[in-house]
Amino acid sequence: MLEKGKTPITEADILAKVQRTLKRPGTVKAARGLSHFGEHSAGWFAAGLVGAAVDRKRRKDWLVAAAGVVAAHGASIAVKRVVRRPRPEHPGVEVLVGTPSRLSFPSSHATSTTAAAVLYSGLTGRNLVPALVPPMLASRLLLGVHYPTDVLAGAALGGVVGGLLRRKIRKQG
Repeated sequence: MLEKGKTPITEADILAKVQRTLKRPGTVKAARGLSHFGEHSAGWFAAGLVGAAVDRKRRKDWLVAAAGVVAAHGASIAVKRVVRRPRPEHPGVEVLVGTPSRLSFPSSHATSTTAAAVLYSGLTGRNLVPALVPPMLASRLLLGVHYPTDVLAGAALGGVVGGLLRRKIRKQG
């Protein structure tokens, strides 16, 4: 409950605090690298193609997983166009990377990264989610291009798409 005369803390305020806390030259450089890798799910798609080239026995599964990463990205774009939430604008938030659109919800980077982590975990036998998802989500906040709910919703969407496809791959294999 707010005290009389107190203004509520907004997501933009939280984003500004996260950015102030994490913003260092090295972390910004790393975040930009993740941003470029994850743009349009291209890096994750390429990783799936590498998996298909290396793991000939499960080539089809890797290709289905790579296509699933792109499908998750497509789903996030569709949701963005329906929701139409603008990217953060707040005096305490600095945008540190370019974006292909002005739409923010959900984070497509969070969606495709989570889908890739879930799908590729099933194919590698290692849980990749803790290693891949948190850094990408934090990077989107650090770069000032998403609100916290954008990255959480993107991760949830990617988890659902990845989980459904992973189950399908497992049944076929």
